[in-house]
Amino acid sequence: MSQPTHLPYAGIPTFARAPFQQPDGDWTADVAVLGIPYDIALGFRPGARFAPRALREASLRYVPPFTGLDGVTRLQNVSFVDAGDVVLPSLEPELARERITAAARLVKARCRFPVFLGGDHSVSYPLLRAFDDQPELHIIQLDAHLDFTDTRNDTRYSNSSPFRRAAEELPNLVHITTIGLRGLRHDPEAVAAARARGHTLVPMEEVEARFSGIVEALPPDRPVYLSVDVDAFDPAVLPGTSSPEPDGFSYALALRLIAALARRHQIVALDVVELAPNLDPTGRSELIVARLILETLCEVFHD
Repeated sequence: MSQPTHLPYAGIPTFARAPFQQPDGDWTADVAVLGIPYDIALGFRPGARFAPRALREASLRYVPPFTGLDGVTRLQNVSFVDAGDVVLPSLEPELARERITAAARLVKARCRFPVFLGGDHSVSYPLLRAFDDQPELHIIQLDAHLDFTDTRNDTRYSNSSPFRRAAEELPNLVHITTIGLRGLRHDPEAVAAARARGHTLVPMEEVEARFSGIVEALPPDRPVYLSVDVDAFDPAVLPGTSSPEPDGFSYALALRLIAALARRHQIVALDVVELAPNLDPTGRSELIVARLILETLCEVFHD
């Protein structure tokens, strides 16, 4: 007789019921999840610090393995670990960045594929420092905003600047492709700096028309760090984010793009940021993001 399992609203919430391990523990896994409950670098509405916990709870709705209508079972032989959250100081951002990088290095050394649960988008910079040993690293960023600003309100490490800092510091970072850009507010200096560096900027209205070109623009089989800012989605789909912008991704289009990228390139890590569950009282936003993470893993580990 099989062991009884909890319903989604019961039990201790680890991501997808994965066993909990400390980042520096004696373990290995195919997938390891690390939370970064940090949002003091925001320029608008706070709440992303609550995302890792909310995503763990939402993920209990989607516990692998999954068998589809096609009869194919996915993630059946993929092992998971939940490495908990980085222990962060409340108001010491430099120390927070050091701890995020250190924890990411520990997790990266113990798994094939790390998943990072932000947090505001500033956390992508210290996370990327843990990938400084990855040759010819490419970033693919799904985002309504470029996040390549030099400074915002005299701040160099805000959620508007993670990829500017990463591009300055990491010599192995070859290229950044930002997909889904839109809105009224763009920093002209940041746009010019990104283009001068050869980055690819894809406005949301061009995603469908340029779909194949976006996927094929990078050389095949290159290492890709995938960063998903949930404001890439249309707020009618996913309202729980600090700075929503109309006319964004549908869930189907985002997943179609991720699947195409996974088939052509080597996605080496995923971060998901800017989810603010407190801004969506329905709980829909975290359910959608938890599912996106797991469907991304289905594509990454697709046979």
